[in-house]
Amino acid sequence: MSAESIFKSKKGVKRIEYAKRAYQISELAFRKFLGTFSPYLLIEYLYFRKKHRVLNPKKPRTFDQKIIWMMLYWIHPLKILCTDKYAVRSYVTENGLGHMLPELIGIYTNTGEINFAELPDRYVLKGTHGCRFNVFCLDKSLFDIEGTRRQLDRWMKIDFGRYWGELHYSSIRPRILCEAYLEDLPGRFPVDYKIYCFDGKAHCTMVCTGRGSGQTKFDFYDVEWRNLPQYCRPDATANQDLPRPENYEIMIEAAERLSKPFPFVRVDLFSIRGKVVFGEMTFTPSGGIDTDLTEMAQNTMGELIQLPVKRSASRSKRTAR
Repeated sequence: MSAESIFKSKKGVKRIEYAKRAYQISELAFRKFLGTFSPYLLIEYLYFRKKHRVLNPKKPRTFDQKIIWMMLYWIHPLKILCTDKYAVRSYVTENGLGHMLPELIGIYTNTGEINFAELPDRYVLKGTHGCRFNVFCLDKSLFDIEGTRRQLDRWMKIDFGRYWGELHYSSIRPRILCEAYLEDLPGRFPVDYKIYCFDGKAHCTMVCTGRGSGQTKFDFYDVEWRNLPQYCRPDATANQDLPRPENYEIMIEAAERLSKPFPFVRVDLFSIRGKVVFGEMTFTPSGGIDTDLTEMAQNTMGELIQLPVKRSASRSKRTAR
């Protein structure tokens, strides 16, 4: 069985799982090996494990399949810059939306540069080069500084793209970003509004509630704020009519302005005490393997993506800002 066909059948995947157990190879070590050897095979492996079906990224049709195609074949410099948690701030400012950026406290190349004593009582530390590289400080007097240093040091050594197949992350310079902690109501994470945009046009908003509780729920709304229950698995939704944010039109306008150059990008925003605050720009939601989206959502949003001309990773450079 050739390398390019090993994930084309359940038998091939079972052989890989058996070999991993026999040689006691950890999941992360195996992903790193696959990502180094062939990102294509890594993505096929991850897709099969989560979706239980074979992927053919060369003939994409659904939303996930087209996201994966762009993960492999469209590594654009502007996509890299806007994925970088720090560099994207310059893009937001250049588009006249700098007032929406959260307060910047510091940017560091390593943990030795962080003076924790000078930081405010509440803040968030983020790795600029990956997803879920976040540490929240909610009470400075109780914060585990040494544990945080060790965690950040581990993250700084990780090539996120190599483990998850999201190749644009591999071109980002690893740094640590410190921003003000966002809080709408005391003791609660703010509601997260994730606006799905296609060629500069907003299509729908995914509202994330319950963050920090271990029971995050997702509800979709169209641009007129009509509920789209058919877009998400019933057990993953809050199944309630959430209030339309008072500044929703401002959110949509900002998302469409930022998303204009891209076939697809999800613009993540917050509404904090009546003010729109920028979160991040996400080009590969769930790494192109979203098990919460329904088949209808996959097909509808897949049709909205017009695939760009291929652009390989070798033509893109690390962001320097």
